[in-house]
Amino acid sequence: MTQNADHISPEEVRYYLPHRFPFLMIDRAENFIVDKSITGIKAVSANEPYFSGHFPGNPVMPGVLLIEAMGQSGALLSSKSLNLEPGQQTIMFLGVEKAKFRRPVVPGDFLHIPVTLLKVRRNIHFYEGEVRSNGHLCAQCSFSAMAVANTP
Repeated sequence: MTQNADHISPEEVRYYLPHRFPFLMIDRAENFIVDKSITGIKAVSANEPYFSGHFPGNPVMPGVLLIEAMGQSGALLSSKSLNLEPGQQTIMFLGVEKAKFRRPVVPGDFLHIPVTLLKVRRNIHFYEGEVRSNGHLCAQCSFSAMAVANTP
């Protein structure tokens, strides 16, 4: 689907992930290595819907959405690695651990979201992820997820 095997286009992100605006937290991805790692990319716009309420006059991307961006990057890594058929299965969070927030993400930030697949045990995928902006660590966590059949 993409021209460069380690880059994932916005179209391919939307092919593998069921998320759509305003909840799609990654624009594209790079450094994709099957069953190993990926780096999600997001350009944070001042027009993001959550900024009007978080916080007026001092817009900060909610920490839970930083975790969601890591989760979506991990879901893209696993969905593409497993070549899941869209609409048949969805990668769902099972748990989040060791979440830490180091620096706020604000409008205009360009996020790199490296995620590494640590192991797979009984169809449960275990990951480590980070959110970085301009080389600075903004957030990090460990998380787990698995492919779940979609219900009709």
